[in-house]
Amino acid sequence: MKNTIILFCLLITSAVMAQSGQVMDNLSLTSKILNGERKFAIYLPPDYATSQRSYPVLYLLHGGGDDQTGWVQFGEVLRITDNAIKDGIATPMIIVMPDANSGQRGYFNSAKNDWRYEDFFFEEFMPYVEKNYRIKGDKRYRAVAGLSMGGGGSFMYALHHPELFSSACPLSASTGPLTLEAVNAQLERHGETNVTDAQKRTYFERHSALYMVENNPVDDLKTVRWFIDCGDDDFLYEGNSLIHIAMRKKEIPHEFRIRDGRHSWKYWRESLPEVLRFISDSFHQN
Repeated sequence: MKNTIILFCLLITSAVMAQSGQVMDNLSLTSKILNGERKFAIYLPPDYATSQRSYPVLYLLHGGGDDQTGWVQFGEVLRITDNAIKDGIATPMIIVMPDANSGQRGYFNSAKNDWRYEDFFFEEFMPYVEKNYRIKGDKRYRAVAGLSMGGGGSFMYALHHPELFSSACPLSASTGPLTLEAVNAQLERHGETNVTDAQKRTYFERHSALYMVENNPVDDLKTVRWFIDCGDDDFLYEGNSLIHIAMRKKEIPHEFRIRDGRHSWKYWRESLPEVLRFISDSFHQN
């Protein structure tokens, strides 16, 4: 009888574990570009260990002041994604969460190009992750999303590389300087000094989401499915609203959500299931 009870408990435990994904939040790789170790977290879906197939991937970017553990600890990515997969809202996927808080904070190259985080992301980080995990390497099966500073990263990465991402989901996004005159304040916040006027203009044209939407080829922007979400009490509402208006004028298809809420984890936890649903529409075979 005792052995039967033990066996029953083991079967129950195995069944519960089979329904749960796995998060590892202290992984790292060596970066030659950034001259050091870079940490990241990863979510693997419930059936990853028992299957042999490859999975679509979401690059999920944290906000300022957090690191690769932000979406794990405060965003509850494990619980929310497990439930979305179980409920049929989302397809099983791998979620990758890099650290952009070490060294110089942020997802971009510096104005003087002496800190090259964006180059690290595309030249080292993405190839490393997609080589070491069973990830489908096609545009159709790759998405990017993020909150606040990471929402800005989502905008810029998809605007810079529309050939790589099927979907982009900026949440409460920092959309970059709205005017060339606003570049100075942003660079000061990042601690960048002695930047030439030419470098400032280049930085503006590459890191203002509004400028890029208004000036980048429309056909390229239309190859990405856009989901923009910002609370009605969020201090970043202006940039997100102006990008929505610019996309409407350019007839760029996109989803734009203004919900009751502010710049908070409560808001982003409520957004995540909708993000997973939205990007899964691209991942699914039609």
